Amino acid sequence: MAKRDYYEVLGLSKGASAQDIKKAYRKLSKQYHPDINKEPDADAKFKEISEAYEVLSDENKKAQYDRFGHSAFEQGGFGGGSGFGGFGGFGGGFSGADFDDLGDIFSSFFGGGGRRSNPNAPRQGEDLLHRMNISFSDSIFGAKKTIKIRKDVECDKCYGSGAKDNSSVETCKNCHGSGVETVIQSTVFGQVQSQRTCSSCQGKGKTIKDKCPHCFGKGKNNKEVEYEVEIPAGIKSGQRVRLQGKGGPGINGGPAGDLFIEVIVPEDKYFHRDGDDIYTELEISPAQAALGATIDVKTLTGEIELNVPAGTQYGRKFKLSGKGVKNVMGYGVGDHYIIAKIVVPKDLSTRERELYEELAKLRNEKYSEEESFLKKAKRKVNDILDEL
Repeated sequence: MAKRDYYEVLGLSKGASAQDIKKAYRKLSKQYHPDINKEPDADAKFKEISEAYEVLSDENKKAQYDRFGHSAFEQGGFGGGSGFGGFGGFGGGFSGADFDDLGDIFSSFFGGGGRRSNPNAPRQGEDLLHRMNISFSDSIFGAKKTIKIRKDVECDKCYGSGAKDNSSVETCKNCHGSGVETVIQSTVFGQVQSQRTCSSCQGKGKTIKDKCPHCFGKGKNNKEVEYEVEIPAGIKSGQRVRLQGKGGPGINGGPAGDLFIEVIVPEDKYFHRDGDDIYTELEISPAQAALGATIDVKTLTGEIELNVPAGTQYGRKFKLSGKGVKNVMGYGVGDHYIIAKIVVPKDLSTRERELYEELAKLRNEKYSEEESFLKKAKRKVNDILDEL
C-alpha cells in the first residue's frame, strides 16, 4: 500500500510552519503512544507519525519531500514509485475496492463486517505520473519547462458535488447515508446477514436529484491544463519532480493529489555520465603521448587547456575536480575524468614512414620493412596531392 502523505499523517496542510509541525507531532504522539494507547493499531500509527515528523521537522528533508515526495528517500535517489494512477498506468497492490470486496467475502461467511470508513469523508485525489523528454544539457544545468497535459479537474460550477445546486443533494433513502446496505443470503449454513456497498448511491451516502449540467453529475471534467515545471540541476533519467496538488481532484472536498514528472534524458555523444561524475575520451597522437602536449579539452562549462605530460600511456586518467555534475539533492559536485586514447595514424606519408622507420631503428625495434605495391602507390599519390 502506498505511503500516506506526511502532512496528512500529522493532520496539516502543505506548507505548514515548523511550529505547527512540532505542535501536531506532540499532540498525536501522546495520543497514539503504545504505552498509553492500547488499541491494536496504535503502534503502527505512532511509527507513521514519528516517520512523518522526522522528515518534516528537518529543513533539508522537508524541502526535498516538498519537491519530490516519498521518492526523495527511496533507494537510488528518487526512483520509480508504485501506486500511481492516470497517465503512467501504475497502481500496484490492493485498492480500496479490493479490501471492500475482501470484507464482503468474510462478512458473508461470518455474518459481520469490519469497521468501515465514512463514505462522505474528504479524501485526497490520486497521484498522477507524466513522462517528459529533456535534453542532456537541461539535466546538467536545470531548466524551466512548460507542459500541457489532459487530466480530470474539479468542476468549477458545482465544485465537485456533481449537483445542480445544494437542494439537489439528498441523503440516500436506501442506506440512510451510511454508504452500505444490509443483505440477507440463504446458504447451506442457513441465512447469513452481510453488508455491501449501497447499490443506490455506490457508497457515497447521497443521491443527486438534478445533476450539474456542466459535468453531468461527475463532479469533474477532463481538460488540457498547463503547468510550469522547474527541472533541478543534476537530475538523472528516470527521476521525478513533484508538483504538489496538481494531481487528480480531491473527493468530497479533500485535497488534490500530486503530479509527478518523470524525466527521460538521452545519452550525450561526447560526455558520459556515471552518477555525478563525467567521463570523456581524449584522442592524442603517439608523438603527443611520447613528448607531452598542451591540448584544449571540452568540459561541461567550456574548454580548458589540459597538460598531457611526456610518456602518457593509453588509458591514463586525468581528474578535473569539481567539474562534474551538481548533485540533485545538494550533496556537492562530481568530477570530470578524461581518459587518454592514443590513436595511431593509418595512412602515413613517405616522409612520415621514413621517420617512424628511423625511430624504430634507434630504439632497436623490429618493424615490417616490406610494403605492398598498393600501399606504396597510395602513399605516392598522397604525397603528390600534398605538394599540389
